[in-house]
Amino acid sequence: MDTIINRGRGPEIAGTRITVYDILDYTTMGWHHTAIAAWFRISSRQVQAAIQYIEDHKDEVMANYQIILDRCAKGNPPELQARLDATHAKYQKLWAERRRLGLMPPEDENDGDPW
Repeated sequence: MDTIINRGRGPEIAGTRITVYDILDYTTMGWHHTAIAAWFRISSRQVQAAIQYIEDHKDEVMANYQIILDRCAKGNPPELQARLDATHAKYQKLWAERRRLGLMPPEDENDGDPW
């Protein structure tokens, strides 16, 4: 079975940067292990190892997962959010200019996201 290791970021699948919390996000949504594996481009066996780790360490994993969810729910600090908003506005202008020049498809074809 593939190993779950901890390099200081929490338990993750050896040889990847995918944490058991990443896997937990998808299992919580009801994804099958093969779909998760395809999404992350890893083996089903690796996903199953993460799921097994979650089951074997349920109390610890769930407590840490809740901390992660709480931190995400708080959002970014105001000073960081302001910088992110400024960067987003800058690139919106750049993308609009590129669309105007015909270097990108019209906005309605990509919902405003150039990627």
